[in-house]
Amino acid sequence: MNAALDTQSEITGDSTSPNLPLAFSTEKMDSNGSTSYDCLVRGSSRAFLGISVMENESRVEKVNTNIVTLTRFLTEGQVKQKEATGDFTLLCHALQFSFKSIAYYIRRATLINLTGLAGSSNITGDDQKKLDVIGNELFIAAMRSSGKCAMLVSEEEEEAIFFPEHPKARYAVACDPIDGSSNLDAGVSVGTIFGIHKLAPGSKGVKEDILKPGTELIAAGFTMYGASAQLVITMKGGGVNGFTMDNALGEFILTHPEMKIPRTKSIYSVNEGNTLYWEDPVRNYFDSLKFPKEGGMAPYSARYIGSMVADAYRTLLYGGIFAYPADKKSPKGKLRILYECAPMAMVFENGTSLSHWIGHKLTYNIAGGQAIDSKMQRMMEVVPQDIHDKSGLFMGSFEEVEKVKKFHGK
Repeated sequence: MNAALDTQSEITGDSTSPNLPLAFSTEKMDSNGSTSYDCLVRGSSRAFLGISVMENESRVEKVNTNIVTLTRFLTEGQVKQKEATGDFTLLCHALQFSFKSIAYYIRRATLINLTGLAGSSNITGDDQKKLDVIGNELFIAAMRSSGKCAMLVSEEEEEAIFFPEHPKARYAVACDPIDGSSNLDAGVSVGTIFGIHKLAPGSKGVKEDILKPGTELIAAGFTMYGASAQLVITMKGGGVNGFTMDNALGEFILTHPEMKIPRTKSIYSVNEGNTLYWEDPVRNYFDSLKFPKEGGMAPYSARYIGSMVADAYRTLLYGGIFAYPADKKSPKGKLRILYECAPMAMVFENGTSLSHWIGHKLTYNIAGGQAIDSKMQRMMEVVPQDIHDKSGLFMGSFEEVEKVKKFHGK
């Protein structure tokens, strides 16, 4: 074993075989002084530990005990930044609590009568579900109690919310507490999208602090609530990392480090029910995917869930393109720039190593996709004129977005 230190110790005995330890723990220390533990579990003891035994399987199994939680990930990242004050870490902990709480209520929604409409609508005209209201209240409470958020923009609120009781707060947060909530009653995956801006020096928190292009975001991401809660987060100058909620531990665990979208993939995700309203370049582009003119080329596969977070997450993992273009019915588009388009764009195109966060050198760029609006502008450079300003959106694998530009003459 390539380690400076290698020790082995018995964890406990197996009462059915007193001469055989239930498991061995192997301690390893690398050259940086970091210690991890590998646990070797005997097959006869797996039932006791809750580890299933497959027929003809090896009698010894390696268990990873060097778990990276989101809390650990953020804390280790803070330690590596000499100028860090800890405020950003505390803000992220507050966001994390919101994600966990929303995940809990979504899992229990049908059982505790949280399905259905709340009898109100939000500023964009969407009918609010009961969970929309709860998710929004959770976000407001978490941001207020963090003491680090000066301003919150939510899809569910007509105006920005300010927290003057925290005059030293340096951050502004934009969020869609539960994106895709119209699918909740059907059990379809929904999600939370968020973006974090830093206030201008000397500002106490005004609307102009958040009416900025995505290039000014310091962090962004989303949480998808499905079979499990999946959190994807990226920081400015960093890469993309994915975490899975472990309900037993109550922690988000790093399961998808250094996420990288494939450069190309024959999958498209779009609501084709709007085809009638599409402009010609958009229609021609998608027709080329379904009916390729080049001999021997297979048509693309269509995958559309109808929940932006779920469709975006699948596209990030497998590649392809997700689109919600502006059209004749919605000339400005349907997706909100501040808390849908810009944060997603940052996730998809963020391509710089996160080595300063996770402590080792990477050999390639991370994510590496593209995101553009319906005018073929880079989505990260679009400046919103209002906190609920809308846009069309194309995002996904680099080569797939290049094809969209070509059909628009760009």
